[in-house]
Amino acid sequence: MRVALHACCGPCLLEPFDALAAEHGVVVVYANPNIHPAAEYRHRRDTLLGYAVEQGIEVVEMPYDPALWIRAVTGFEDDSAARCRACFELRLGLTAIEALRCGCDALATTLTVSPYQDQDAIAEVGERVATAAGLVYLDVDFRDRYPEATRRSRELGMYRQNYCGCRPSELEAEAERESRRAERRLRRDQG
Repeated sequence: MRVALHACCGPCLLEPFDALAAEHGVVVVYANPNIHPAAEYRHRRDTLLGYAVEQGIEVVEMPYDPALWIRAVTGFEDDSAARCRACFELRLGLTAIEALRCGCDALATTLTVSPYQDQDAIAEVGERVATAAGLVYLDVDFRDRYPEATRRSRELGMYRQNYCGCRPSELEAEAERESRRAERRLRRDQG
């Protein structure tokens, strides 16, 4: 079976790619119009492509068009769960289009390696998108491989981002980090 593997970044590619490539032909599809700003998009893409070139991995980059993402999430700006579902649908939909063009039979995503993503939403959207395109969705939960992906990506010196990709996720991640810093300061001042 030939699989189109949606990849969000280099570190998340490592373990899912190895697992799938052990059993299938895999073409990696970098379809991420959600990533903000453009410099961040390029940094993530270049990290992924650098690894892929070294390993001889086939990668197709879909055009970077943030307007697609904005249209997809309009109306969901204040609802992170709905916004993420719309984002998954867009990115996996773009990957499905490329899968058909490349003669793939199945669709999968590296998003399922992250313990920070909604696995149920990814599976639901992935199944719907794949079925609509006449593809098989490989619903593989790679979260048990996350620690190894983290270790390997650090060992390889890969760029590791600290937010999912979109502007709202960047702001949410920064607010969460600031909250943890404030808690540490409070404990330090009280201790």
